[in-house]
Amino acid sequence: MTVASPIELALGPCLFNWPADRLLEFYKQIAAEAPVDRVYLGEVVCGKRMPYNDPVWPDAIAMLTDAGKEVVLSTLAQPVNKRERNILAQQAAYDMPIEINDMSMLPACRGRRFAVGPFLNIYNEASLRFLAEQGATSWCPPVELPLASIQKITALVPEVDTELFAFGRLPLALSSRCYHARAHGLRKDSCQFVCEKDPDGMDIATLDGTRFLAANGIQTLSDACHYSGLSGGQLKATGIRRLRLSPHSLGMVEVLTVFRTFLDGGIDAQELEARLTAMNLPGPLCNAYLSGEPGWKKTALPA
Repeated sequence: MTVASPIELALGPCLFNWPADRLLEFYKQIAAEAPVDRVYLGEVVCGKRMPYNDPVWPDAIAMLTDAGKEVVLSTLAQPVNKRERNILAQQAAYDMPIEINDMSMLPACRGRRFAVGPFLNIYNEASLRFLAEQGATSWCPPVELPLASIQKITALVPEVDTELFAFGRLPLALSSRCYHARAHGLRKDSCQFVCEKDPDGMDIATLDGTRFLAANGIQTLSDACHYSGLSGGQLKATGIRRLRLSPHSLGMVEVLTVFRTFLDGGIDAQELEARLTAMNLPGPLCNAYLSGEPGWKKTALPA
């Protein structure tokens, strides 16, 4: 019998504009088959998508909860109008775990516990300690924060669980403008939801054809697919309790299973990389943010 690793697995919120039926089928499969401890769901990127995917969440939450998964509601990272700010205030009152991704939601969360998402710019222990005093129980550091910095912050604020972004295109920035609408000759207010055409984001190349970034509505993502090849022992020594894997259109059950096998010691880091490379990834693998180098690179991490 395999002894479970102390490092948990979490499935991050879907950042892309998937149709409601596809989202529901996705979470049905995750509930039935995926070796995952925590699942984040909810619209994070664009409030205009919410009327279309909000009806999915009650059924998805029920399926995941029945399967023994911890479910956390992820909230908008960039509310742009009064309607969206009111929605955040309403979500803060929900009787379920929530993740905040914009500081404007903090006053509404007074008196309750919450998770801190990677869209909050937490780069030092003072910021994280402040959020801990407000009710934060876990945080996922910004994806560009080096592992050495994460380790120092975690050691100084041990009461907050640390969750490392460990798989997927890196969420880099949000804009008030919609790149997808612009690329299709449309305005943001009449975008026709063209971001739905790119289930892993729209590939962006330089003028000479070099792969560069990816766009997801108002969001900028890395072209490359980030992954963490740090073993369970290394993660535990760094103070990391949980890995976050970001949903993509490839088989996420297979991705989660590979990571679970790796963390449990069934395969080594080289085999993890080989198995991920063999999948239909949206871009080449990268990991260099962890070592403090440009994030698009892939480097050898400390053994």
